[in-house]
Formats: sequence, structure tokens, C-alpha cells
Amino acid sequence: MTRLQQGGNYEEPLVDRGARGGTVIRILLLALVLIGVAIAFVFFQQALDNEIVLGLLGVLAMVGIFFMVSSIIGFVEVMPQSRSDELTRGYLGTHPDGILVTDSRGRIVYANAAYGRLTGASKGSNVQALEPLLSRNRESSEALYRLTNGLREGREGHEEFRLAQPLGRGTTNGSGAHWYRLKARHLRPGKSASNQLDIWQLTDITSERDDQERFFRELQNAIDYLDHAPAGFFSAGRKGEVFYINATLAEWLGLDLTKFVPRSMTIADFVAGEGMALIQSVQAAPGLKRTETLDLDLRRTNGQSLPVRLVHSVTSMRDGAPGESRTIVLNRPKGGEGDQSASAMRFTRFFNNTPMAIASVDGEGKILRINAPFLRLFAGVVSRDEVDAGAHLEAIVHETARPQLMQALAAATDRQGDIAPIDCRHPGDDSRYVRFYVNAVIDESDEAPEEAAIVYAVETTEQKALETQMAQTQKMNAVGTLAGGIAHDFNNVLTAILLSSDHLLLQARPSDASFADLMEIKRNANRAAVLVRQLLAFSRKQTMRPVVLNLTDVVGDLRMLVDRLISGTNVKLEVDYGRDLWTVRTDLSQFEQVLINLCVNARDAMPQGGTLVIKTRNVDAGDTANFPQADLPAEDFVMVEVSDSGTGIPPEIMDKIFEPFFTTKEVGKGTGLGLSMVYGIVKQSGGHIYPESEVGRGTTFRLFLPRHIPEAQVLQEMQPTPDAAPPAEAIASKEPVDLTGNSAVVLLVEDEEAVRRGGKRMLETRGYTVHEAGSGVEALEIMAELEGKVDIVVSDVVMPEMDGPTLLGELRKTYPDLKFIFVSGYAEDAFARNLPADAKFGFLPKPFSLKQLAVAVREMLDN
Repeated sequence: MTRLQQGGNYEEPLVDRGARGGTVIRILLLALVLIGVAIAFVFFQQALDNEIVLGLLGVLAMVGIFFMVSSIIGFVEVMPQSRSDELTRGYLGTHPDGILVTDSRGRIVYANAAYGRLTGASKGSNVQALEPLLSRNRESSEALYRLTNGLREGREGHEEFRLAQPLGRGTTNGSGAHWYRLKARHLRPGKSASNQLDIWQLTDITSERDDQERFFRELQNAIDYLDHAPAGFFSAGRKGEVFYINATLAEWLGLDLTKFVPRSMTIADFVAGEGMALIQSVQAAPGLKRTETLDLDLRRTNGQSLPVRLVHSVTSMRDGAPGESRTIVLNRPKGGEGDQSASAMRFTRFFNNTPMAIASVDGEGKILRINAPFLRLFAGVVSRDEVDAGAHLEAIVHETARPQLMQALAAATDRQGDIAPIDCRHPGDDSRYVRFYVNAVIDESDEAPEEAAIVYAVETTEQKALETQMAQTQKMNAVGTLAGGIAHDFNNVLTAILLSSDHLLLQARPSDASFADLMEIKRNANRAAVLVRQLLAFSRKQTMRPVVLNLTDVVGDLRMLVDRLISGTNVKLEVDYGRDLWTVRTDLSQFEQVLINLCVNARDAMPQGGTLVIKTRNVDAGDTANFPQADLPAEDFVMVEVSDSGTGIPPEIMDKIFEPFFTTKEVGKGTGLGLSMVYGIVKQSGGHIYPESEVGRGTTFRLFLPRHIPEAQVLQEMQPTPDAAPPAEAIASKEPVDLTGNSAVVLLVEDEEAVRRGGKRMLETRGYTVHEAGSGVEALEIMAELEGKVDIVVSDVVMPEMDGPTLLGELRKTYPDLKFIFVSGYAEDAFARNLPADAKFGFLPKPFSLKQLAVAVREMLDN
């Protein structure tokens, strides 16, 4: 026997048809050869020399003796065997699992002793293959069928199945249900497909299944104990996603545990107030674990708070990144009023849930204690570990305010009262602002208190933004009021200049030397009138004729004009029309000025060329939150976006671009009224405008005009009647044949003497009888003297003592059919809303010429 056989573990296989028989055959052949040689000696001994025969016999005798001696001492084996075959058979023979090897036809080639014990077969008996053994049970036969098909397709596999009774009586696990595992794989000892062998490995896994079931029951019991423990528990991942939450905590929070899915919620979903800042402040050192006790509030699904104490354990990765966490949640006992522990817990709860960051400091400025909002407000500036290590108050204050804060701390240490708050930028972000309050700690005990002051901190970033916005709005309104007042007075001056120049032109011939100078005076007065209209547009007091517009048509009509404006440059125009654009209500000509002005500015901002993009789209009420800078109400708007890829606007002048006479262009290349006019027109249309710009990347202006919904429109307030005088532009192009007065009586009411004198003279040259009044009160007195024998009243709107609308109301009480024309540099909407709904009047915008005044009076009389 070999060494493996002598080890005591080896058992003879039940079937072993794989042993090689070539050695026996070779020995038999050798014996036949030797017998043949002996016979040859007998028959041919006479023919051979005796010495040769004796020599050959001697050689053969020596070989035989050597072979016999070598065999005895083990140097030569009579039945040589391969070492690898010995190892293989030793491994298979000692394997605890049943091993069955079959050929391509399903015949058994090898079956070890373990297979016999599992199946009840013994050596010398008829060993059964797997198919007749497993075909009696449906589950096992299906498993065998799947494995056989897999082998045919070249796939290895394994199956587990259950039998009501064991396969053989020799099993050591007794009777009853048994579990088996069957594995199948291929073995090709040669290149020929006919040499393919299938190896089947059968294992009794009943005890393994019993262990699994026992472990599963124990695990279920452990989970049940954890779920119904008197304390809550949850585990979370690196980003705070909750993997597990027990039934106790789910009940406290009001969660339906049957609907809980791992990673479907985070810790922040059920932590109330600023508790997350406390939880996030617990960070372990790289590769270590840290456990902290935290008192905070959780948030139930119904919104109520649940005061708890957390035992929060956090791990950290080797690179310092946060790892997973495990947390025990303890419900705080109610306790009595005298219970110091309960009182301390309540204080901690209130301390951490206040909306204000709080820190207590000693007299040197060392931070002693902080709350959760403090950690959130100064995240990235100071950590919980740094506070525990003795961080100084100066760490949380911007360097520009540190002297002030230290003075306030010194005042608090001296117990001074009324310490002024300190406003400064956030120490970690210059775009944020913080306000600090420093209060002294008053302690009546004899012992010196450890805490010298309490520092409160509140973020005021939004407040600062609102203050800045309010200041900018007030400044714009103040500038607008100033611009409107200047424009009103300037209109009176221009009206007097235009009327005087028209009077002189009527008396002069084109051949006169002064005629060219008079025309130059009138031309420059008209240019000044354009500037006045721009000022009025900025102050939102210019005349507007709103109509319902589709901006797709407006932008399409302007595209050709914009192409001409950018021709000769390297600027490319792109237009992106929004689909199904809503209608808006605004003045067409004014809105065209807005687009043209923005396009010209965009062109000038791209001296080296670029792309000018005009885009339109609908913005419904739900999308207005996407444009927080514009501060849009929750209404439907139509947006027009004009963007360029030019030089951009520096941030330091962004808040000044809409101010009148502010320009970045060279002298003589701009008045600085373009964007102020755009701002005024958009605001007067009820819209909003805001720019976005980045230096070197370009600028984008977004206009938001309210959506026009006819069904939702409120009845428009009183408007000038159809018989009212048309605007100055229309008057200039449409002159009646007869502009004479025909002795009609006109009452001219104007507080500006130069305008009143010029208007009276011009009307009198047309044949009118003109009475003048410097105010509304004087006009009433003149009407009383004339006993109402006045055909038409031409009155300014803004006058001392009594303005034009009040005068109209007083005159209509006595003379309801009296014809009336208002003259003003402001829009008629600015005063018409103060008149009765049935009031009828004409309107003549300032400044006006003699011809325009005559046309307005004549048409009003005719109508």
C-alpha cells in the first residue's frame, strides 16, 4: 500500500474503471518474447557457437538478477503508477462529498466511498447513477434536469433540493427531511470529445441548513428585540441617508415602517430646527470612531417636535471623509419642575433651537459654549472641535470689525450697558453679512463668573440686500421725481421758444438773413424736446398709447431695422422666438425704442464683433421663482431677453446704469438717457427689468411684461375721448384746411407767463378772442365776469392754487358742455384718473408749436 493508503483516511472507491492496464500487457509481451528467445536457443543451438550462447545466457542472467534485486529493494516497481494518478485518487477517495464521474454516454467511471454512504450503495453492489436515484422526487428531478441541460450547453452549476427521506440508509443524520446540494462540471482529459467526463458532487447540507435556519431565527429575534426596544435606533450613510430605523423610533416619529425604503430619507428629514448643525459637528479623526451625546428635537410627521437625547456614533474613513453613523435615540423623561436633569435638558433644547447663534465667552474672548445655530452660521470658519480646544472670539469676526468687537467685549466685562451692535461681513464669505450683539453676564454671587459675556449673532444678508434695494429704489424714485420736475419746467421754456420762433418765422421770408437762424433755433428746441421726452420716460410720466401686442410680431418687424444697425460690424444677430407667445399691453412705439436702445448698446459693447441674441418666451406664475433677482410677483409674464457677448458691465457700476445722464461711453457718443428711458418705459408698462453681466463674457437684459388677459381686464379708467386732440406727431402730419378762429372765444389758463403770452399772441393771429388767466382761481373769476361766454378752455395741468383737473370739475358744474383742452408735459394718464368717468377733454402734449396749438383748438371746436 502507498503512503496515502496507509494514512487511515483512504477508502477504496466503489467503482474505478479508470485504472490503466498497459503495465500488465507490457509484462506479458515481455514474457512471450523471452519464451520465444528460449525456444530459439533450443532449435538453433547447433547452429550457434557455444561461447556465444553461453555469453548471451550470462547477460540475460545478469539482467534478471539485477531486476530481481532492484524489485526487492524498491528501486524498480513491477507495476509502475503515475504520481499524479495517486494524488488524484487519494483526494477523491478521502473527499467527504460524494463524487461520481460519468462518461459522455452516462456510464459510471468512478464513484468514491462517500457517494456510497450517501446513496446506500456498497462495494461490489450495483451502484446507481443519479438519474434513477433522484427521479422519484419532483424537486430533485427538476434540479438534475436543469444541471444536465446546463452541461450540454457547456455551463457548470449547482442546485439545492429537499427530500422527504434520505437517499440511503447509511446516512449519519437519521431519517426525516434532508437537504442536498448537487454540483456538476465538465472534465476533458483528452482533446477528443469522446473523452469528455462529467463530474457530479453530491453533498448532504442538512446540518448546514439547520444552522442557517437557527441563525435566521436568532437574527429575527435580535431584529425583533431591536425594533421593540424601549429606545429608538437608526443607522445612516456618509451623506446622511438612513439605512435602517427601528419600529420604536418610527412610532415616535409617526412613520409607517411598512413603507420605509432604505435611503428614501435622510437624517435632516426628521431633525427639527438647527439640530443638524449639532449632528454634523460630530466628526471623527481619520480612521477612528467618535461618540457624542446630543440633546435636540426631532420632527414628527405631523410637524410636532419630539425632545430627545441622541447617543451619536460616527466613523471616519482613512482619508478623513465622513463614514457611516449609528445612533441611539432616548426619549427625554418629563420629570418634575424640580428635577435638575429635566431642567437642563429643557434649557439645552431651547438653547439649540433658538433662531439666533449664541456663544458664551470669558473675559479674554475664549469661546466657552455654543449652540447649534452658531455651528451652522459659522460653518467652515470654526468647528466644534476648535471650540472645544479653546477657539477665540476673533475667529468668527471679520478682520475689519475685530477691534470693535474686542471693545464691546471689554465693555461687557466691565458690565457696561447699552453696547451698540456691530455689523460686518461674514468672516468666511464677503457676500454675507452678520450682526453681533454683546451682552454682559450679570452674576450676583461673590465668585467671579467663568462667563464674562454672551455674544449673539444674526445673519443680515437678506436684510442688507433689501436695504440696498430699497435705497436704490428710493434713489431712482428721487431722481425720477427730480427729472420729471426739470422736464416740466423745461417743457414750459421750450414751448415759449417754439411759439416765439414760430411767430418770428411767420413774419420772416426765407430770403431774410435771420430766417436760417430762426430755423436753427426751432430745430435745436425740437432736439431738446426729445431729451425732455426721455427724461419723462425715465420718470414714467411720458405720454403712452398702450395697445395689445404680440411680441413675436414686434420683434419680427424690428429684425430688419436691427440688421441695418449692426451692418458693417462683425456682430451676428440671432432671434429665438418663443412658441405660442402671450399678448401684452404696452405702447408700440415706446417698446420699439426700448428694443432698439438695448440692441444699439449691445452692438457698441462688441467692438471686435460677437453675437447679439434676442429671445422671447412665456414665464408662467410658477416659473417666476427662477428669476429671484427680478423680484417678480407670482403672475404670468412675457420675457424678452437681449444678450450680447461683449465686454460686460463692471459690478461697481451695475447699480448706476439706469440713472439718467450716467454713461460709460466717450464724450459726444451718448447722453446717458438711453437705459433710463428703457427703465421708465418698462416700469410704466407694469413690467420689470434686470440685467446680468460678467466682465469679458457679455451682458443680458431681461424684460418682463405682464400677460394681457382680456377676460380678466378691469374696465379701463377714463381715457381721452375719440374727439380729443391727437398727439403732436399726428397733428404735424394732418392740418385742417381752415385754422382761423372765426371770432371764437378762448380762455387760456397757464401759470407760465412766457407760454401764456406766446399762446395768446399766436391764437389772436388766427382770429380768436383770447382771455388769459394765471391760475385756476383766476380762470373761475374770468368765467364769472364773461358769464360763461367762452367757447373753449385751454388749460395747463400743473398750476398753483388750483390745478387743471380741479378747474375742469368746477367749470363743468356750471357749464357741462364746455369744451376743454389740457396742456401738459406729463402723460394724460397721470391726471385723467382723478377726473370723473364721463369727463371729456382734449390733450396737447408740451412742448408744442403754433401750428399744433391751432390744430388742437380748431379740431376740438369742430367736434
